[in-house]
Amino acid sequence: MKMFHKKHLRYIGLIMAVFVLLAPLPCIKKSWAATGGGTVNRKTIDIQLLARVIRAEAEAEPYIGQVAVGAVILNRIQSPKFPNTLAGVIYQPKAFESVSNGSINKAPTASTRKAAQDCLNGWDPSGGALFFFNPAKVGAGSYVWTRKIIQRIGKHVFAL
Repeated sequence: MKMFHKKHLRYIGLIMAVFVLLAPLPCIKKSWAATGGGTVNRKTIDIQLLARVIRAEAEAEPYIGQVAVGAVILNRIQSPKFPNTLAGVIYQPKAFESVSNGSINKAPTASTRKAAQDCLNGWDPSGGALFFFNPAKVGAGSYVWTRKIIQRIGKHVFAL
């Protein structure tokens, strides 16, 4: 068993991750307030996917920072500069480190599920931001520094 475990554990994990990504997850219909004016038409949002990306990107942040990260993702869906679906925004190439490193596949926590629900209900502590980043992890030459910073929450900076 140990030999099998050592040799195949990595493959089993990858197979499980594929099943998790392909399995139908419960979706809920919610509307959220648009930060730029008006309301957004109702969309089907996969709260589990939103909660997983919030965990992967902001698990160590204060609760308000978790909600802000979710709000940025919803703000991107509303912006014509980004894909208009949750999956499109999250899986846009090079958009989120958690997709590249696989941490998005971790199950959401109670806190990140609640944060996803709060941002779906219209709470946007980011102030309408379209970007967030941790300045300690981003080099001085990165394009994100050209964005107008509008908010700081925890270790994240939120920008337009």
